[in-house]
Amino acid sequence: MTIKELKDMINLMQEHGLTELEIEKNGFKIRLKKGLGGTVVQEEPSSVTHIAKGERAVQAVESRQVEEAGIAVIHSPMVGTFYTAPAPDAEPYVVRGKDVTSGDVLCIIEAMKLMNEIKTEISGRVIDVLVENGQPVEFDQPLFKIQKA
Repeated sequence: MTIKELKDMINLMQEHGLTELEIEKNGFKIRLKKGLGGTVVQEEPSSVTHIAKGERAVQAVESRQVEEAGIAVIHSPMVGTFYTAPAPDAEPYVVRGKDVTSGDVLCIIEAMKLMNEIKTEISGRVIDVLVENGQPVEFDQPLFKIQKA
């Protein structure tokens, strides 16, 4: 199974509003199930692999919100390299103090040579950017703190 086939399956789920999809091909079985935090991918019979995705499959965001006095913490949905802007000479998507609304791009995470836009699911003001431009990030690593509007 290729990454393109996996992306096509995720896009199919999004287009048709499916919450679960299971496919078996040549003894390889894959089950996609969309949950509260995104899509979880499980491969069988090999070891279980979890890939968290948001609304737009690979290029979307999963933001786990941690409530502490109206502050949401946006976590990385994947492992990769964190970029604050779409190009080295471009302005950053967000900086400390900037107001954001649901759907705004916060950053890009490059993973396997794919540029994944990370979007916010909440509105508010960015109170902290927790990662430096060009720095590697881990799955579920805190990226931003946003004061909810």
